[in-house]
Amino acid sequence: MNKNKLREELIIFFWIFIIGSIAGFIFEIAVVLFQKGHFELRQGLIYGPFIPVYGIGAMLYYVVLDKFKLKNKLQIFLITMLLGGLTEYLCSFMQEKLFGTISWDYSYLPFNIQGRTSLLHCIYWGIGGILYVTYIEPLIEKMREKINKNIIRIITIILAIFMIFDITISWMAAERQIERKSNVEPENKMDLFFDEYYPDEYIDRIFNNKKYVF
Repeated sequence: MNKNKLREELIIFFWIFIIGSIAGFIFEIAVVLFQKGHFELRQGLIYGPFIPVYGIGAMLYYVVLDKFKLKNKLQIFLITMLLGGLTEYLCSFMQEKLFGTISWDYSYLPFNIQGRTSLLHCIYWGIGGILYVTYIEPLIEKMREKINKNIIRIITIILAIFMIFDITISWMAAERQIERKSNVEPENKMDLFFDEYYPDEYIDRIFNNKKYVF
């Protein structure tokens, strides 16, 4: 693969992550509205309408479905159902091990796997796979036609820098919150910065559906 082709694929990959993360954010709002009857933001990062687990799932859709070139809707449903369930399980597992928290717990549902995913949510992922091939894949093909335009590259670079910052600051703020929960006093200016600008009340308001498990 030449450099231009590799760059194009990386740009597509990045935008699939962004689109998936935003779609997941919208989906979570709709679910909360349906279940609780009120509007509630569900964010996966401190800044912006992004839930990365959905972005990761969308990237897996792209890699696997593009590799196997599937056209049969039942096959697409079953494969994306398994991919989504695996993504959800692993993201929950990593969140718990890294931060001592979980953002979802499906242990109240039948056919769940350690509360990290369930048959129902795997079905949701399968439906998402059908929607992906129906709406997102055509959008990706349109993006390919415009990907070499300078404006697309500039927007991609700016957004990529923002996402790196957003992921980094979210990660560091979460780690510092764990230290505070463990009564670890600030040791440097960075700790003091996070204690002042990202206190527990602020972090808990942003990530309002997380639970501590340590």
